[in-house]
Amino acid sequence: MRRQFLVLPVAALGVLLSGCSVQRFAVNKAGDALSGDSSSAARDDDPEFIRAAAPFSLKLIESLLAKSPQHQGMLLAAASGFTQYSYAFIQLDADQAEDHDFDRSQQLRQRAKRMYLRARDYGLRGLEVRHGGIAAALRREPVAALVSADAADAGFLYWTGVSWAAAISQGKDDPQLVGDLAIVDALAARADALAPDFGHGSLQSFLITYEMARAARPEVARAHFARALATSGGHAAGPYVALAESVCVPQRSRAEFAAMLDAALAIDADKYPDQRLENLIMQSRARWLKSRIDELFLPEAPPPADGNSP
Repeated sequence: MRRQFLVLPVAALGVLLSGCSVQRFAVNKAGDALSGDSSSAARDDDPEFIRAAAPFSLKLIESLLAKSPQHQGMLLAAASGFTQYSYAFIQLDADQAEDHDFDRSQQLRQRAKRMYLRARDYGLRGLEVRHGGIAAALRREPVAALVSADAADAGFLYWTGVSWAAAISQGKDDPQLVGDLAIVDALAARADALAPDFGHGSLQSFLITYEMARAARPEVARAHFARALATSGGHAAGPYVALAESVCVPQRSRAEFAAMLDAALAIDADKYPDQRLENLIMQSRARWLKSRIDELFLPEAPPPADGNSP
């Protein structure tokens, strides 16, 4: 973090200099600092503070990208940052508003969709820097376009795929966007093939939800859940919430739903500081889902008094 504060004034000075090479050097050094320092936010214990601070950081990254448009670190930071901001601070608000303020919920969903597409575009730009022509090729033959991708592309594959899938989920009334599902399929499959443990279980958690939304195959989703738990060491709330919401609800498994949410809530976020913010956000989601259990599941009929079926 100290390096970041030392280098930003240099970047500001560089913007005023006429020499393009000096300016680009300063911008790139600032970009290196910004894109390489995500641990501070991840360790924060106050999601509302991050909600307020994130837009400034994201706009700063965008400003630097305007000066150095091919900086891979900043492109990845923009793709991941806009995706996470949209999910944690827009989409989750939309979900909670839907029951009591439908119009507000729809406004938030449209905003979330725009932010996800912004993230997707940064991800595509990052892939394009690494593999020239890949963005156009994805539109033609998605699977073939990604053959050249390797493990070093895992971050761009993941964040581009997640943001694209999330945009589709918020824009199901947009047939052109829904038509991009084959591209998301290819991105997700390639990321899983190259780096199945990416993000300490984040990829597998995403695949739990995506598998159910795309093909409704609970057995495959459960396999991703098992891999997510193994990869995260059981320290992440995300996999439990994903299974509860994406698998237990459609399978009408009320008891398992409650058990998964309880497991998510039982995680001590302070014990795993590198995942503290993510766990706090997902635990907030778990509490909200648990409060809606009677809306999501029909009440179980009590057994007959004599123990026999009618």
